Amino acid sequence: MDQPQSPGTPDQPESGPSGSPAPKSHPSRKTVLRAALAAGVALPTALVGVPALARTARGGDVPPQLTPSCDDGDDPTPAQTEGPYFKPNSPRRTSLLDGNPPGTRLTVTGYVFGLACRPIANALLDFWQADVNGAYDNTGFRFRGHQFTDAQGAFTLTTIVPGLYPGRTRHIHVKVQAPNRPVLTTQLYFPNEPRNNTDSIFDARLLMTMRDNGPTRQGSYDFVLNVPQGPGPTDPPTTPPPSGTWKAGTAYKAGDKVTYGGRSYTCLQAHTASAGWEPPNVPALWRAV
Repeated sequence: MDQPQSPGTPDQPESGPSGSPAPKSHPSRKTVLRAALAAGVALPTALVGVPALARTARGGDVPPQLTPSCDDGDDPTPAQTEGPYFKPNSPRRTSLLDGNPPGTRLTVTGYVFGLACRPIANALLDFWQADVNGAYDNTGFRFRGHQFTDAQGAFTLTTIVPGLYPGRTRHIHVKVQAPNRPVLTTQLYFPNEPRNNTDSIFDARLLMTMRDNGPTRQGSYDFVLNVPQGPGPTDPPTTPPPSGTWKAGTAYKAGDKVTYGGRSYTCLQAHTASAGWEPPNVPALWRAV
């Protein structure tokens, strides 16, 4: 039985089905926002509700690409076969580690987006997988469980690296469903697995971004569901901002007065103005007069 990869350097970005490197994209607002969220930085209100996601860079590394990247008009995450081992009514939980099962510990994190690249709260994710020996529990619910995304569309799964069994590469099954929308059934894969080249079901678009963390492994994947969403903020804005004396980047102190969109405002708290913190949007900072 093949064993999980030994700890070492982080896996390289996934390759396409033919083994060629996957297309690279330039850093996006989403990449910047996800890094800010991971660092605990407060975001301007214009960016709230826009995906601020998945894993940030490690040290000086470039942030890993999304799989798939989520931008307006992007294709949804591809579906895959359910297989013969799905069971309904799994317990609700974020950890599949009943007791202390053998195997390399694995944490999978990510987000669920709609077609406009905005996070989906309260989306259902139902995971199931093989144990370290490549066997599924078909009588109970070992390595089976469901959970829901939080208000920011995020999820975390704690489990083990699944074992191998004849005919398949290493994988994790999942069903993802936005509230009152159809179910996406698919699978997640591990980079640099030899059997990725021989598994007829394998799809490189479903590769997780992986890294080693001592004796454990960490993976990330962001799902894009076929859920229409209203347009979010664009970059650059499609319409010019209202006229006035308020300007982003200006340091304001309590008592300062500005105009914006034909109205006058008084500053309530000292701050440096930022796009998204226009006076009408932040009553904690500005009072209309």
